[in-house]
Amino acid sequence: MSPHDDIPAEMLDAAAVWLARRDRGLTPAEQDEYMQWLAADPRHAEAFGRHAATLERMMQLYEWTPAHDTEPNPDLFAPPPARRRFWPVWTGVGLAAAAALTLLLSLSRPAERAAAIAPVAQSYLRVNERMALPDGSRAELKDGTQLVVQYSEVERRVRLNGGEVHFTVWKDPQRPFVVEAAGIEVRAIGTAFNVRLQPDEVQVLVTEGRVQVDAPQDPVSGAGMPVTMLSKGQKAIVPRSAQVGPVVEPVTAVDIARELAWQAPRLQFQETPLAAAVAEFNRLNRHQLELADPALEELRIGGTFRPDNVDGFVRLLNTTLGLDAEPSGPDRTVLRRAP
Repeated sequence: MSPHDDIPAEMLDAAAVWLARRDRGLTPAEQDEYMQWLAADPRHAEAFGRHAATLERMMQLYEWTPAHDTEPNPDLFAPPPARRRFWPVWTGVGLAAAAALTLLLSLSRPAERAAAIAPVAQSYLRVNERMALPDGSRAELKDGTQLVVQYSEVERRVRLNGGEVHFTVWKDPQRPFVVEAAGIEVRAIGTAFNVRLQPDEVQVLVTEGRVQVDAPQDPVSGAGMPVTMLSKGQKAIVPRSAQVGPVVEPVTAVDIARELAWQAPRLQFQETPLAAAVAEFNRLNRHQLELADPALEELRIGGTFRPDNVDGFVRLLNTTLGLDAEPSGPDRTVLRRAP
């Protein structure tokens, strides 16, 4: 008898669908629907838990590499601790699961692995890590961000060890959502906010709802930072070097857009052939660029650009490479060497 025979197949299928939805992030309406689905039958939660446990074990396999040990790990597929979970976060849950599944298929069919590998065209488009947390909350990580997820039955804790991240938190009054950065704690129930960890300070920007900013008391002196409440449109700058209150300042919609500009996709070139850079802009835009002389194709270009900022890219080529831009119809520009 299958271990799943006590749960109908349609329930298991529905649970798998909800796990996938949670992985990419639930809308408020979907959150309500999900809670109603869980409450409708106790077997729903069990089915969901089975799929989630399988996914977690696949993630463990994904994170393991032969370099970790010369001997097989007998605990590789051991169930995770039931009461507290620690996930070092480097990629989104869905990406890890997909990679783990790919690895499983490769291990089971080694003869087909080489044939399945094919050259992939390089893309210069960079997007930030978007990650679904275990409760359905979402996190968007700036490049280089180091994040550790530590969920328990009483709270949802995330530790930011470096970088910057924007959180969209699923409301759960019974389990507060806490972000810890350099001893500073940002506490929320259901809201959206940005945390930036810098060498001398922690910055907190609220884009939706309210959060509480504080720090645990010093165990020796008993001193602690005053608790500060932040609302949408407020930013707090908290020094890391002293137990003093944060500096709170209002921010406009323009300020918020500027602060979160890192979230936008970007094209990143480093000693990239000009022909490849032009081809990438052409792939992403209606307005097309054309190189008048094949000799220009191997010129090298570097920099980071918004994918839709064709004009800025052309201006850079004029400044750094001395190329002139000549309009050739409403949606085409020809690039040639200046006379």
